[in-house]
Amino acid sequence: MTEPVGDPQEPGRRPGRLGVGVIGAGRVGAVLGNALRAAGHAVVGASGISESSRERIATLLPGVPNLEVPDVVERAELVLLAVPDDALGPLVSGLADTGAWQPGQLAVHTSGRYGTAVLEPARLGGAIPLAVHPAMTFTGTSLDLARLEGCTFAVTGPAPVLPIGQALVVEIGGEPVIVDEAARALYHAGLAHGSNHLVVLVAQAAQALEAAGIEAPGRVLAPLLSAALESATRSADARAGVGPGAIAALTGPVSRGDVGTVRSHLTELSALAAASGATDVPDSYTELARGATRRALASHRIDDTAAQALLDALDNATGESRAGRKRQ
Repeated sequence: MTEPVGDPQEPGRRPGRLGVGVIGAGRVGAVLGNALRAAGHAVVGASGISESSRERIATLLPGVPNLEVPDVVERAELVLLAVPDDALGPLVSGLADTGAWQPGQLAVHTSGRYGTAVLEPARLGGAIPLAVHPAMTFTGTSLDLARLEGCTFAVTGPAPVLPIGQALVVEIGGEPVIVDEAARALYHAGLAHGSNHLVVLVAQAAQALEAAGIEAPGRVLAPLLSAALESATRSADARAGVGPGAIAALTGPVSRGDVGTVRSHLTELSALAAASGATDVPDSYTELARGATRRALASHRIDDTAAQALLDALDNATGESRAGRKRQ
């Protein structure tokens, strides 16, 4: 392995600091590289092919050379792999095939989907595998740096190595949680379902509001959705394994057993779909209302009679929607 870059006593470089190489200067890699640099580590190289990646290196990692991937690995004591999930396995294997991995080198990836099994070729080459995933969306700008403070990072790795991953997270202001190797895919599915589908939900709600004549739907939705999200996440943490969880924050017609309002919503959203082609809007409403009904029943927010009436209305709407599509 190459010697640590720079004098350990130089400003910003404390003893025990690492030479970090960033592979994939996308939204995540460049930001985490910047954060590690602020914690005193030296970023010795970064790889970026696209114009946007090169711009991020120049902006977030000024002075860091943009190198080919093998050169980054050769220089680094900690290799930060911040590439798309589907590219991670082939990249790690390809570097192993060329003998690029070095004994004692930290191989750290940021994928939520994978644990450390994907890093097995690097481990066989002598590297130390770690999976460290931030539970946050990134813009790839300096705005993300403040959001790292208190951000949860899922850390997965061999037991003797976990303290290293935890320490790296704490150094950049995050809060580490240990996630078992076998649970990584489920962990990531939960995050994606919550964050990605929340965006879809906002897009659908905004479309309905625009059709209703609201010029700035985002401004209307922001305080309502922010309050609902805060209440739901707070309730989820307060569950302690026995309470109703996030569904305790549910408001609206399902929580009241108000079947007439639900039918009215389905009528209006079906009309919107017919006029605009946005058939996903009533479909999503129906499925989410069905889930809300079942969870409201299970948590005793509504009784059996109200739940059955709601489910019947939703099932009828689904049947009518399918029939209408066949006629089109």
